[in-house]
Amino acid sequence: MSKQSISIMALLGVPIIEHGDDVADVILKALETSNIQLLDGDLVIIAHTVVSKSEGRIVRGDEVSVSDRAKEIADQNGFDPVQVELALRESKEVIRSDGALITETKTGLICNFSGVDHSNAPKDSYVLLPENPDRSASDILRMLTNSTGVRLGIVITDTQGRPWRKGSVNLAVGSAGINAFKHNRGKQDLYGRTLKRSTVCQVDELAASAEPLMGQADEGIPIVIIRGYEYEDGSERSRDVPRPKSEELFR
Repeated sequence: MSKQSISIMALLGVPIIEHGDDVADVILKALETSNIQLLDGDLVIIAHTVVSKSEGRIVRGDEVSVSDRAKEIADQNGFDPVQVELALRESKEVIRSDGALITETKTGLICNFSGVDHSNAPKDSYVLLPENPDRSASDILRMLTNSTGVRLGIVITDTQGRPWRKGSVNLAVGSAGINAFKHNRGKQDLYGRTLKRSTVCQVDELAASAEPLMGQADEGIPIVIIRGYEYEDGSERSRDVPRPKSEELFR
């Protein structure tokens, strides 16, 4: 494949994931079903629901005791009180609870309802984000690398909104084997000027590029392979993407 092209391939035959399933093993079997062989430099993009279900991050609504605070927020906004309660449990700070429930999760993400969702969850249940998405990505990477012997990157994704823009996009919540950012400082632009600062969140870019295949409804394609994208590993992971409070612009 030339440097001028990138391919995005769906993994077919991914089953409904249950608690305790080995995500790496699921991926290897789906690769056989899809007649795809992993190559050096491939990126595996995984919807977080696959990881969350395998890790038991599914909660039945009838098992949740709703607090007075959650009831108050739900009543004021017409929200699902169980979803509010779970969002509060998953958060370390509530940023807004009027008209929307925006929280900062225990892993530092700022998102709606702490990422707690009904979508692609069993009936009357809720799916939570992985407890430590970067660690989950590292575990999957290690097992896939041991099985295939090739260099890979893993990106775990979730669909979230963005400040000042309507609609949602796929973003990275966990990653391994690929640096979260691509730093262009020192490179030249089209006119020969040296870039003094240019940081691209490449894991978010890759997550968004996979979303048209993955979808958000009943597409049944929670895992895709991206091939032909040049990247390097580094110390930065998805946990480093959210801005620290000292740099935030919107609160």
